[in-house]
Amino acid sequence: MAINVNTVYQTVLLILNKEQRGYLSPFEFNNIATQVQLEIIDDYLETLNQQLRVPQNESEYGDRVKNIDNQLSALKEIQPLDPTTTWVANNEYNTTALTTPIYVIGTVIYKDEQEIERVDRNEWLRINMSKLTRPSEDYPLYLYENGSIFIQPSDLVKIDPVTALPYNQFSVSYIRKPVDVVWAYSTGSVGQYIWDGSPGAVAPFIPTTGSQNFELQDTDQVKVILSILKYAGVVIRDPQIVQAAAKEIAVTEMNEKQ
Repeated sequence: MAINVNTVYQTVLLILNKEQRGYLSPFEFNNIATQVQLEIIDDYLETLNQQLRVPQNESEYGDRVKNIDNQLSALKEIQPLDPTTTWVANNEYNTTALTTPIYVIGTVIYKDEQEIERVDRNEWLRINMSKLTRPSEDYPLYLYENGSIFIQPSDLVKIDPVTALPYNQFSVSYIRKPVDVVWAYSTGSVGQYIWDGSPGAVAPFIPTTGSQNFELQDTDQVKVILSILKYAGVVIRDPQIVQAAAKEIAVTEMNEKQ
């Protein structure tokens, strides 16, 4: 279950106001919350990279690789490289044509059965220098740069003679970029902010698109609140909040990674 944006915002306001520390506006909260969400996802990706190098606990709930994978599951996508959209050249696909933006690319798949190996630019050049190592249909490669996927050998991308478009033979799996967090509101009779999900909220809302919950699992709620409080301390210029929140976050992360 995703983390409710109103629950987080009200909790942050309660903590700040209880200590008479200041106030965090919806605009400030939305920007901070979006940044915190990205940071937590980045931390999961880095932790996953570390955990893949060490033996895992095989108990049902103790496998950290599996647990992190579950935390990222809502952001996983697999989409075809649609032949009717942005194939810039015979072997170059612009991923901006995908319905959701790529945050971290995973695997490019050929004919739903073969993984295409990813290489960087140096490997790409080195491999193509020799006829013995050049990519083939049995051992294809791809390069991912500036939002485009380049596939070799180029003739692996077959062109339909009728439509003059590539056949639909490729797909890509990836972690998509999460949607920005939004606490949307209307303004009450005395200028107060009323969440768009509260009784009495009247459209049009600010922003007009309405609220957007976090795309993180609810097990991350404490981490989200602490991280937002850390940034809130910077916004209202209170170093005590920054230090207290940072300390709690450090303890939580240390416990998770031990």
